[in-house]
Amino acid sequence: MTVPFWVWAATIGGIVVLVGVDIWHARSPHEVGFREATLWSVIYIAVALAFGAGLWVVMGAQSGVEYLSGWLVEKSLSVDNLFIFAVILAQFAVPKRHQQKVLLWGVVGALVMRAIFILIGAAVINAVSFAFVVFGAFLLYTAYGLVRSHGDEPKDMSDNVAVRLTRRLVTVHEEDTKPGDEHDGRLWRTVGGRLGVTPLFITVAVILSVDLVFALDSIPAIFGITQNAYIVFTANAFALLGLRALYFLLVGLLERLVHLSYGLAFILAFIGVKLVLHWLHVDVDAAIPEVPTWLSLTVILVTLTVVTITSLHATRGLPPKADVDATSAGPDGSTAATNGTDTHHDATTEEPTDTSQRR
Repeated sequence: MTVPFWVWAATIGGIVVLVGVDIWHARSPHEVGFREATLWSVIYIAVALAFGAGLWVVMGAQSGVEYLSGWLVEKSLSVDNLFIFAVILAQFAVPKRHQQKVLLWGVVGALVMRAIFILIGAAVINAVSFAFVVFGAFLLYTAYGLVRSHGDEPKDMSDNVAVRLTRRLVTVHEEDTKPGDEHDGRLWRTVGGRLGVTPLFITVAVILSVDLVFALDSIPAIFGITQNAYIVFTANAFALLGLRALYFLLVGLLERLVHLSYGLAFILAFIGVKLVLHWLHVDVDAAIPEVPTWLSLTVILVTLTVVTITSLHATRGLPPKADVDATSAGPDGSTAATNGTDTHHDATTEEPTDTSQRR
């Protein structure tokens, strides 16, 4: 079904408004509490589901199911990605009052990157049908990587390519700011007449570099559910919107979702096989069966339910996860949120360790 230009324009305009609301809400540095995180998470999830219901009514049940399936996959991948965001915020000792700003930049960057990848992916699929097999093989490899790396220690991001590139290209003013300082929360500032970036900018650069890697996983996954570019884009957009609030809601539970990687690996492998079967059905032999969309939605829902239940059961009785600032406390027990010392500098210049990333 061809989506009219005005519908695209109205949808993008609505998403821009929602992003603007997020930016306005995060305009002043503050620590996001559980109540605030819950409220905004519920609002964004409700908006996403309401959009899906409208899509179901206007474009039909098939499109509605495709959207819901894609949204669930992208939301699940986003939750898994939040673990890496938590690691980055801890390693760079980002004070709690600035964490939502960093995450918001990450969400905006992810929206832009995925929009670009969606355009490229749609063009490739339309031009070369064998791209379905390539995407399917990539998802199977990604699923294998998730299982293989399960339980590995998080990678030290202080030697990330984005960190080295930023330090090479621009001046970095290492001085941290205290709450109430006029430069508090700035990504760039002028010191001694010289314009440069702050340690917070480096953290945002690392988040954006990780977003790029995550987009490589998510776009082939949703193209395995639907080839409708409009549904692909909206499912991605609404999965990312509200991710900032969801982080603060789930940060204490991330360590308990110990089986999520297994569930996502199974889902990605399932979609990878679905893509290959679709190519075989269309280009090789119509007698080869395809996986219907309703079955994809069922598999996704059942898998996510099962891994959530088994994860919570496996981790029952464990003490709650320490907050991010406590994890990044200095040797004297102080944190970047309270003492205003140069903890960013320490985090970004320490020697990298030989650990491997969770994903």
